[in-house]
Amino acid sequence: MAARRSLVLGAWLLAAAALLGGSVAPPPIPRSVRLLQLNLCASGQAACYTGRSIDEAAKVIRETRPDVVTLNEICEGDVATLGAVLAGVHGEPVASGFEAAPDRPSGGPTRCGRNGQPYGIGLVARQPAAPFETVGGAYPVQDPVDPEERVWLCLLAAVDVCTTHLAGFDATAALHQCQHLFGITLPALHRRAGYHPTIVAGDLNLRYGAPPDLRPCIPPGYRWLGDGGLQHVLATTDLAVPTMRAIDLAKSTDHPGLLVTVGLTGTT
Repeated sequence: MAARRSLVLGAWLLAAAALLGGSVAPPPIPRSVRLLQLNLCASGQAACYTGRSIDEAAKVIRETRPDVVTLNEICEGDVATLGAVLAGVHGEPVASGFEAAPDRPSGGPTRCGRNGQPYGIGLVARQPAAPFETVGGAYPVQDPVDPEERVWLCLLAAVDVCTTHLAGFDATAALHQCQHLFGITLPALHRRAGYHPTIVAGDLNLRYGAPPDLRPCIPPGYRWLGDGGLQHVLATTDLAVPTMRAIDLAKSTDHPGLLVTVGLTGTT
């Protein structure tokens, strides 16, 4: 597991600021967070690669103005590219994280065919107001045939946001990975860093209500939203009931985007 100190999601954190020797009132706490989940099939190797998904993602970020974007199937440099777009949308710096998917045969990262960069998952999010932790790692259970090992990545803040891309060719491995994330990884992070409401978004390669079924992975205390296919967003029930709409990505990838709005102050 890698841990990197970072700054992110400033609009989510209440913090005092000093300006020219005087103090100013902290910004108001927002009532909701807009999260955009994207699987961009941007490796350059998969059949779903079109070469257009990063540009389409940039367009969607400008149109939807999310607070945080979770990214699956990307190259490392795509995080900086889309982070710059998000910074331009909000007129402020952003922070980001990337977790490379290990390549079992080489012992190094899986590489993108289009540019040779490390391939994996990432997040970009709005300007920070206080430090927090970016944490990621690989699952202990992997598809024994697929050389690409699957990983998870979290930003731990006033609201913890995580993304993952689970095993795509072995449903049993995907379910074990999902159960490990919710049953072991997240509880361990909450014990170490302190509990915060949590949102997990990603391509889980499981379905809700049909084989291979996601439902055995969903623990008590989480709500589910999904695209009717393999992408899902789960949010803890101490957040208000989330809403979601699918985002058309103009056939630039094989998944729609998911735009989820989650209230921060309400509970049900």
